[in-house]
Amino acid sequence: MAAIPLDALHAARQRIQGLVRQTPLDLSPSLSRRLGVPVWLKLESQQITGSFKLRGATNALAQLSDEEKWRGVVTASTGNHGRALAHAASQLGVKAVVCLSDLVPANKVEAIRSLGAEVRIVGHSQDDAQAEAERIARDQGAIFLPPFDHPAIIAGQGTLGLEILDQCPDVRDVLVPLSGGGLFAGIGLALKGIDPDIRLHGVSMRRGAAMYASLQAGHPVEVEELPTLADSLGGGIGLDNRHTFALTRELCDRVHLLDEPLIAAGIRHAYREERQVLEGAAAVGIAALLEGVVEPRGPTVVVVSGRNVDIEQHLRVLNGADR
Repeated sequence: MAAIPLDALHAARQRIQGLVRQTPLDLSPSLSRRLGVPVWLKLESQQITGSFKLRGATNALAQLSDEEKWRGVVTASTGNHGRALAHAASQLGVKAVVCLSDLVPANKVEAIRSLGAEVRIVGHSQDDAQAEAERIARDQGAIFLPPFDHPAIIAGQGTLGLEILDQCPDVRDVLVPLSGGGLFAGIGLALKGIDPDIRLHGVSMRRGAAMYASLQAGHPVEVEELPTLADSLGGGIGLDNRHTFALTRELCDRVHLLDEPLIAAGIRHAYREERQVLEGAAAVGIAALLEGVVEPRGPTVVVVSGRNVDIEQHLRVLNGADR
């Protein structure tokens, strides 16, 4: 595992300034009343491409040499990283290829295409898509930028943690959607690097939670990727994971797994009480608080990671369907 110092996060913040938004931290009156402490929503769903992924993608692309940019970039994604990389690449005039599995919702596929990236649909899991992305990198010389397990990606996501501390310096508990670990590791490096007493909660779906299974096993393991409302949290962490597994194991205080009806309840609460249209992955922190699995010690921040939900799916959930 390469060391990622706090200075790298501050450098990333300077590098991506003006290319990404500083997103709002909004108080949730309904959740604050329920928990008896101030609960804040870090609305990364209002990021330019609709998710936090733009931070890491922009930071990684900005550090490529001119020769590397000429060769183009390739990645695998469950949707949001691909969209972020496509946007950042278009801003810099860099060719991008995004490999996706057939589990990625159609709205996310079309959003990536609309940004000018070449899209390839491969296999039935993010692992299948990643194998194709790595093949393209080998055969065509493109630069492979993974969705999470990369120091520049992690440092870019960590800028979100720096913002949280600026906006809520007395935060005690932070809930972060947990998948491959890039977001969790970056936020954890920022928060624990400045205040080790902050408690970090990873939240994921129960269906196919690869990072949780790997933490339980003590090493990266393969987990079947299954359909879930939290589709952005799907996919494996890679058996050769170099960074995010070790960082998540070091920084995570607790992991909470949620069944599909609880995730649906989080989506509905976000819409009805917070006036936010969220994808399932972004609603897991809200869902965890509604379920009462976290006993906060003081001001609490929920990372709301993205809004890129298929609107028909969102309407079905609002009408009471858990899928």
